[in-house]
Amino acid sequence: MKILVVGGGGREHALAWKLAQSDKVSKVYGAPGNPGIAQIGECVGVSPTEVEKLADFAQKEGINLTVVGPEAPLVAGIVDEFEKRGLKIFGPSKAAARLEGSKAFSKEMMKKYGVPTADFKVFSSPEEAKEYVRKKGAPIVVKADGLAAGKGVVIAQTVEEAIEAIERIMVEKVFGSAGDRVVIEECLFGEEASYLVITDGERFIPLATAQDHKAVFDGDKGPNTGGMGAYSPAPVLSEELEREVQEKVIKPILRGMREEGHPFRGVLYAGLMITEDGVKVLEFNVRFGDPEAQAILRRLDSDLFEVCMSVAEGKLVDELKWKEETSICVVLASKGYPGKYEKGKMITGIEEAEKIPTVVVFHAGTKVENGKLVTNGGRVLNVTALGRDIVEARERVYKAVEKIHFEGMHYRRDIGLKAVKRLKGE
Repeated sequence: MKILVVGGGGREHALAWKLAQSDKVSKVYGAPGNPGIAQIGECVGVSPTEVEKLADFAQKEGINLTVVGPEAPLVAGIVDEFEKRGLKIFGPSKAAARLEGSKAFSKEMMKKYGVPTADFKVFSSPEEAKEYVRKKGAPIVVKADGLAAGKGVVIAQTVEEAIEAIERIMVEKVFGSAGDRVVIEECLFGEEASYLVITDGERFIPLATAQDHKAVFDGDKGPNTGGMGAYSPAPVLSEELEREVQEKVIKPILRGMREEGHPFRGVLYAGLMITEDGVKVLEFNVRFGDPEAQAILRRLDSDLFEVCMSVAEGKLVDELKWKEETSICVVLASKGYPGKYEKGKMITGIEEAEKIPTVVVFHAGTKVENGKLVTNGGRVLNVTALGRDIVEARERVYKAVEKIHFEGMHYRRDIGLKAVKRLKGE
């Protein structure tokens, strides 16, 4: 079987790496892929949002299954185009992908189908949005309605900060048309967790739990990023809480999407806040998280190809098998990320890092230039490791991180510490 993985980041390298392990898979293509994917398959110079070109390639090459990594092609309708041509693809339709593509649509769906979330209001006028913020006070959350690569959410600690965010998003258009509307919502407090399920529109199977670290600096300080690290399992999600999430979040939203005529197939990702009042949804994503996928896929014992194909064919597999170990992923980022950053810095030490037991390094923002591996993005590498528990996993991953170098490299040193504290009963 030939597989096409759409995307070129760390999540896509992890997907390609896991798919390539299937006995049924003969070849993996990445579009556009990256140097990590090139080590296990073939890279194709087509952008993830060039939907028709990707479908042409899949037809020409006789691709048996396409797995979509990032949200942009899903929101652009890649699944609809592939299915129209009779091509098998893993992911939600354009209409179903609005759960991530429009924060306003997502919040309205949650409200309509009783999914617990923060109180909110949607604005298309910057002046009205600012007036509402002045009335409500801070802390308050300002979100660009459309896709903003994980950077369109501002948790404003002051009214001035919120007004500045509205100005940047709606007036200066730093995220383009994604800022035509904003969602302004109450600020929730608690511990964040990510809950992902694979679904064929009717049934769903939970993936292993994970916890992401969005803020750029240790102690959850600084601006939000696409994610600076993750670990799995996430002890904050007890079995009792997991049942609550399934009953109050996953089942109602899947039912709602069916009733609206847009059944959701693929990976549904609920970004959660565990508050004193119970679980509340911060946002939905319509694909594997990045870097949660890197942590979760390291623990998956089942054949990912079989799982994805079962969804594409509308008959979900019965169960998933998981390794007992804990996994961790630490993101190595370019200087300046999530703001402006430089590219073209030489990377060394990956081979030495991967000599440490259980360590696998996934490429995110890298490229080969004049025969040398160099940086080519904000998030450059994802260093992953397994351990008997979170303590051992952390030891291994940070030992591996120390072997890797590029100019300006920065990363969080506290990935997994929340889990360590829970383990020690602190």
